[in-house]
Amino acid sequence: MDHIRQIELSINGAAHAMSVEPRVTLLDALRERAALTGTKKGCDHGQCGACTVHVDGERTLACLTLAVQAEGREITTIEGLADGDGVLHRVQQAFLEEDAFQCGYCTPGQIMSAVACIREGHTGSDAEIREYMAGNLCRCGAYNGIVAAVRKAAGTHAAETKVEAA
Repeated sequence: MDHIRQIELSINGAAHAMSVEPRVTLLDALRERAALTGTKKGCDHGQCGACTVHVDGERTLACLTLAVQAEGREITTIEGLADGDGVLHRVQQAFLEEDAFQCGYCTPGQIMSAVACIREGHTGSDAEIREYMAGNLCRCGAYNGIVAAVRKAAGTHAAETKVEAA
């Protein structure tokens, strides 16, 4: 078919060459072509946040983004958060410690949004955290644990920032 495009996506710091039709979403490219299944397909309409990834550091709903739109940009998925030695990102660790997991289906998107929430400075109060995380739905009701995890990870981040500044 002549409408197939060859693209190369930079995902978690590695190049992934793939053939896609122009209508293939970033979510499907990640899951089906790059075999990165940590990003979940929830509603497939941008309403649940399960497919949240970072594109050039901004949280992005992968189900509403075409793969071809992401070419030339840096994509980070849940698989790319932990360091290469297997040490969890501080938000992943806080989710474990605060029992923010339920069934786990929404967790990757929640964690990706939580990282952005902290990075963008929206952790001034539990209400602010809840408002910023409102685009990610959890059908299991882990919201209290999620807010506690974001608060905990944000505190860790603030403490690390003070140490680095000193």
